[in-house]
Amino acid sequence: MRGYLRHQIGRDDADEVLHEVFIKALMQGKLFCAVDNPRAWLFRVARNALVDRLRAARENLPLPDDLPAPQNELLPAVDDLNRCLPRVLSELAEADRLAITLCDIEGLSQRELADRLGITLAGAKSRIQRARKRLKERMIKACHVRFDEDGRVCCFTPRPPL
Repeated sequence: MRGYLRHQIGRDDADEVLHEVFIKALMQGKLFCAVDNPRAWLFRVARNALVDRLRAARENLPLPDDLPAPQNELLPAVDDLNRCLPRVLSELAEADRLAITLCDIEGLSQRELADRLGITLAGAKSRIQRARKRLKERMIKACHVRFDEDGRVCCFTPRPPL
């Protein structure tokens, strides 16, 4: 790992990043022993620390005071679909709503979903995939979503809130 870091940022900085990685591994305690591939975990932590260091070192120029404010750009229609989401989500089956809420809204991993529901990882992946498909179908039907020739959302009819 030291060789990789030295190649990326030089000797002195590499040793500092390596020290940070070592501390992060120690802070994991017993959780580090449960990591499936410790070598890959260490390199991922090292790469992230390297990226953070390079970002911090990048020179940021202050914006001038007379810089005009950006014009209100029209957002793509797909960004407005969130107005339909709460109502359509409430109309899904409980299992679908739970899978989408936990994974896509609250940010749980599919592994965490599997653990929480007491199912296999493959079962969780299938469940979330089917739930997303049903949500999409319901959004298209309930909100009258229309697509342009490139397959992007061009317009829809918002539904009143619950």
